[in-house]
Amino acid sequence: MTATPTTTDGVLVDRYGRVARDLRVSLTDRCNLRCTYCMPAEGLPWLAKPQLLTNDEIVRLVRVAVHRLGVTEVRFTGGEPLIRPGLVDIVSAVAELTPRPRISLTTNGLGLARLAPALRAAGLDRVNVSLDTLDHARFTELTRRDRLADVLAGLAGAAAAGLTPVKINTVLMRGINDDEAPALLRFAQAHGYELRFIEQMPLDAQHNWDRATMVTAEEILAALRAEFDLSEDPAERGAAPAETWLVDGGPTRVGVIASVTRPFCGDCDRTRLTADGQVRACLFATEESDLRGALRAGADDVELARRWRTAMWGKRAGHGIDDPKFLQPARPMSAIGG
Repeated sequence: MTATPTTTDGVLVDRYGRVARDLRVSLTDRCNLRCTYCMPAEGLPWLAKPQLLTNDEIVRLVRVAVHRLGVTEVRFTGGEPLIRPGLVDIVSAVAELTPRPRISLTTNGLGLARLAPALRAAGLDRVNVSLDTLDHARFTELTRRDRLADVLAGLAGAAAAGLTPVKINTVLMRGINDDEAPALLRFAQAHGYELRFIEQMPLDAQHNWDRATMVTAEEILAALRAEFDLSEDPAERGAAPAETWLVDGGPTRVGVIASVTRPFCGDCDRTRLTADGQVRACLFATEESDLRGALRAGADDVELARRWRTAMWGKRAGHGIDDPKFLQPARPMSAIGG
């Protein structure tokens, strides 16, 4: 294998032959919740506005990814993407690209009930909504905000607007909400949502993650099987991060994203762009490649694509969480984008 990437347009490949077709774009590092496993109560030092990509810069870089690098899926993330000014315009511009990528958004759900119709009209295909508990008091304690009703309204609003399938992302934490797996699945089943449990990952700003206290995929499945019949999903998983099961024979599906205990790095097809224009080859990368600087210095699309390919060529074989030398990324999840 050569030491440098191919110069051919149309592909975003790494040295292990993995092709990145799924682009995650962080629109902001800010968030209107303060989840205890993500950031401190007072928040974090946010990026200054001049550091952020403008709406036009975001659309241009997405266009480069779609037209020159073969990206077919674009997901907007944060922080909390719904608080990004111009979000609807960004979605609309990306939806006008040819070929048109599939467009999704990961959100905490606050404000989604109000924005869902406009986002659907702009071209958004579906949403993932973070929801870790159905208990009002627990939600308030976990997020430091009394907004559970708004999240539930956001889920309903997304479904009503046609942003389907509406997916729920849930992180279980030992001694906090790890008893809620069956209740969350019953809730999703009753409303036609698709539930995904995610193993807690070392991406918190406080660097307090402890594998010994993480609720594992096996524990999650055991809790679900105590009340539901789970059978293997016949659908091909492909590069999807979630392993999925049919619930009581279907049609409801439940998934588990076991990033820590069952890593799927060998099939990863993702590339990431931060809100300040840095390419990250992996969620757990400790290196970034600057596209914002090149873009603002006048680089054309050919040069931006070349830099992006070079950045992805250096992607590591895996995240290395099990390696004793593993270093947690300096940036927390809110600044990277999920």
